[in-house]
Amino acid sequence: MRSPKIHKNDGSESRKARGRPRGWVDNTAQNTIKSLERAMEVFEFLSEGPGSPLTQLASDLNQSPATVYRTLVTLEKRGLVEFDHVAQLWHIGPRAFVIGARFIRRTNLVERARPIMRKLMEATGETANLGIQQEGSVLFLSQVETQASIRAFFPPGTLSPMHASGIGKALLAHMDDVRLEKLLRSEDFEQFTDHSITDPVALKTHLIEIRSKGYSVDNEEKNTGMRCIAAPVFDFNGEAIAGISVSGPTSRIEPARLEQLIAPVISAARELSLAIGGNGSARTD
Repeated sequence: MRSPKIHKNDGSESRKARGRPRGWVDNTAQNTIKSLERAMEVFEFLSEGPGSPLTQLASDLNQSPATVYRTLVTLEKRGLVEFDHVAQLWHIGPRAFVIGARFIRRTNLVERARPIMRKLMEATGETANLGIQQEGSVLFLSQVETQASIRAFFPPGTLSPMHASGIGKALLAHMDDVRLEKLLRSEDFEQFTDHSITDPVALKTHLIEIRSKGYSVDNEEKNTGMRCIAAPVFDFNGEAIAGISVSGPTSRIEPARLEQLIAPVISAARELSLAIGGNGSARTD
């Protein structure tokens, strides 16, 4: 076990903790370590496939076999890649998962989402929301409010029925078939407005369409006069674990403008998916 470092400050030292050297000039061309950059290129490329022989890797990366081999052996010593002697293939190694898991543990969904939500609010002029599924409802975790005088307000901790929520429907659309069928059979969907979808068959058809499009719309389904556009956020398993949305009054989010808000919402959801270690899309199995 490491002993804690004792830092003595007798007044002779006034240096601040630094993340970069003193006098740092952020010049990418000069500061990049070329050999490390090539090694990471090999590592990332190898992680995308089921395994590759040396000659194929070298050809695909346009590097010499000798250079690629030295890189692989170095990464192998760290457990980041491994070699299958029977098949003569190189694969991503177990250490890569360990490091990735550490990143996932460090990742905080709300913390990662805040700058993305702020950017989304500024791009659309509407309130941005973040929500997850919690015991059959949408739990709103965070919100970045627009400065407009009339705006949607879902303070953190607010619960909303999934069938009448943009985020809720985006999550339901990516729920596995067994869970969804059970929910459709057991839930008594409340009619909040004339636009609420309460029939299980109609709701399932609607969810299939949402999954195909990649976004959902709450068209005054919970509150008359309010619209919401939402898209799912995927984790590293390709599972929809959250949703990002923008919401506002129908007087501003008219049908014509609704189309303009779809792309920024989908883009924000994808950006957050990547920020938490996902690839931005649902799993295909």
